[in-house]
Order: sequence, then C-alpha cells, then structure tokens
Amino acid sequence: MYGSMHQTSNERGAALVIALMVLLILVTVSAALVTTSIVNTRLSGTDQQRAKALDIAEAGVAEAVSRIKSGEVPGNNDPRMVTKIFLVNAGSVPVLGADSTGLATVQPAGNWLNYSTTTRTAKTLTVQYKTDANRASIYKFDVNKSFPINTLTGMPIYQITSTGVAGQAARTLQVEVVSQPFNLNIKGALASGVQVKFTGNAFACGYNHRIETPANTGDVGRAGAGGCNEDPAQNHWEVGSNDLTGIWSGGPVNSNGAASRDGNPPEQAGQVGFYAGPWDALGLSQAQFFALTGPGQATVPGNLNANTYLDNDGTTQNASGNFNVTGTGSGLLYVDGDLTMNAGFTWRGLIYVEGDVKINGSAWVLGSLICKGQTETKFNGGATILYSYDAISQYVSRYGGSISNLAWREVP
Repeated sequence: MYGSMHQTSNERGAALVIALMVLLILVTVSAALVTTSIVNTRLSGTDQQRAKALDIAEAGVAEAVSRIKSGEVPGNNDPRMVTKIFLVNAGSVPVLGADSTGLATVQPAGNWLNYSTTTRTAKTLTVQYKTDANRASIYKFDVNKSFPINTLTGMPIYQITSTGVAGQAARTLQVEVVSQPFNLNIKGALASGVQVKFTGNAFACGYNHRIETPANTGDVGRAGAGGCNEDPAQNHWEVGSNDLTGIWSGGPVNSNGAASRDGNPPEQAGQVGFYAGPWDALGLSQAQFFALTGPGQATVPGNLNANTYLDNDGTTQNASGNFNVTGTGSGLLYVDGDLTMNAGFTWRGLIYVEGDVKINGSAWVLGSLICKGQTETKFNGGATILYSYDAISQYVSRYGGSISNLAWREVP
C-alpha cells in the first residue's frame, strides 16, 4: 500500500508541475497577445496618419494647379520666379523678395487643410519653374521634339512642392505640371484671306521667335541692334526651328516704301485653304474654341490680358463689328468685325479678325495676326509682326488651357 500511495503522490506532483507550466504558458501567450494588439493598434494609427498626410499633400497640389490656371502664379518666364501660397487670410501674406510672389490660400476660412504654413518655411506650398542648377534656364516640354524636355521651345514646366501634415506624420510631394499645348495650325506671321497692302516701314517676320522677345524688337528689321536676329549665337531672338513665311495671302501682296518681310519663305501670295474659323488655327472644335473665349463682348474690356471674343450682335462670323484697341494685351483676341490697332498697341499671342485690319500708327505683335478680310488687309506704318509658336501656345493656354502632369513623386 505504501508503494501504491507513493506512486500516487508522485503522479500528483507531476500533474501539479504540468499544470503550473501550462498556466505559465497561457499567461505568457496572453501577455504577448495584448502587447501585439497594442503594437498593431499603434501601427494602424501611424499608417492612418501617413495616409491622411498624403491626401492633404495632394490637396495642396490641387490648389497650386488652380492658381497656375487662374494666372495668379506668374507666367513671366523668369527662371528665378517663386510663388509661395500661405495658410493666411488675404492681407496677411508675408513680404517676399523681388522674384517671389506671395498668395493667401483660397481654402474656406476656419477649415484649412494643413498643406502649407503661415510663414515662409521648407513646408510652405511652393510653385516655381523647373530649371537648370544655376536657375538660369527654364526646362520646357515640346511635343514636336524627339526629346521633348529642352530649354528652348515648348511649354514651361512648373514644379509644385506640397507637404501634408496629419498629427505626427508629414509627407511631401514634388509634382511637375505643364499646360497642355494646342495643335497649332499657323500659316505665317501675317495670314490674310484677301490681298495684302504692305507699306511704310512695316515688318513681318515668319522666323520662330522666343517668347521672351522684348517689345518693339524687330521695328528696325531682322538684323543689327534692335533686330529680331541681332545675336544669332545667343538665339536673340530667334529659336532656329519651326519657321514659317512672313506673309501668307489668299490674294496678291503689294508692297512699297521701306516695308519688308522675312521668313521661310518671305511671302506666299495667291494661296488657297484659308481657315473656316479661328478654331482651325488652334486645332480645336468650335465648341472647344468658344469654351476657351467665353461669350462675345460688345465693347472692348479694360483688361486685355485674357482670351477675348469681341462681337457687337452675337451673330458669329458676320464681321459686322468695328473695334479699336489700345495699350497692351496677351492671349487670344477674336474679333467678329473690323479691328483698328491704335498707336503703341502691343500683343503677345494670337489675333484673329473676321473683317479688315487697320493700323493707326505703330503696333507690335509677337505670335501671329490672322485676318480673313473683306476687301484688303492694310499693313502699314510702324507695324511689326513676329511669329512665335511659344507666344501663341503659352499665352492662350494661360487664360483657359488645361494642365497635365509630367511627374509625380514623393520626396523625403
């Protein structure tokens, strides 16, 4: 019996040891599960903050794009241009340097997403041109080139830097965008559906000119100081590609006096195939074109830096209006009637006139002038027209084009 009882006691001891070990294991596993749950919860919260920060950064990119499209971000082709968008109300924007523009956010007051700052820091929402290391040349995107990114021709590339902050998480996006170019169909510096009378010291040049060409360049002709090809080695002010004729005409070209024209070739008279309408020059449908210009205006607006449609009666292409323009402007000017350019008038972009064009003194156009005409296109006095693909593309896009993404990446 003693042996039997001793055996039972050993068994009971072993069972107790096993029970204690199982209990210890259960406690350890339970503690591990609790610890894992806490860690997972913390990781989940961190991930949520990081995802939210990325969403906020994307919202900052969206505001920057909208400010580019509105024209508030300068499209001045200055490589050192910088625009800062602050989380402040209008009137509270910090003072910046000469090359910088400060804007207040357009977010609704009291409900601001945290993608910028109130003062200038590394996390301020920023727009600038994509440039070389020396900030001397702007990188552009030209769909007509085999290597579209270059420093001579095309649409300038904007670089947006946006940092979204959510809790302890911060994520920064660097996005490169460009205005979508038009499929231009330009026939020459001056294109007329009727005969052209070219007199005085007027000058039309179909060589492709840089968008930075200063006003009144070419008033003395193509060569020499003040000419539009005054320094060929520096591309002042010709690009060296995509050249057109100086004058394209559906009738004869009659010239006298000191008037001159140049291009490749200098002139083309007796041509067929004039535009069905201004939309053809931009490669657009009629609906797309009028979405770009908006409704017709019966009077010339005070601000001519816009895509403008002038029409006295609302009947498209009846050429019944008569309008006078003065001062400076840029973009697209569509005139359903006759147009008189008064002395000192300058334009960067495209002008399309359904009626006749008259020049009252001097005028200067960088881009192209298209005149359907009813009798004769008179190009006289001190008028100068220099063809520029980029001036047309960029200035028309500035006031109504769409924006495309070229690159989208996250940076540390």
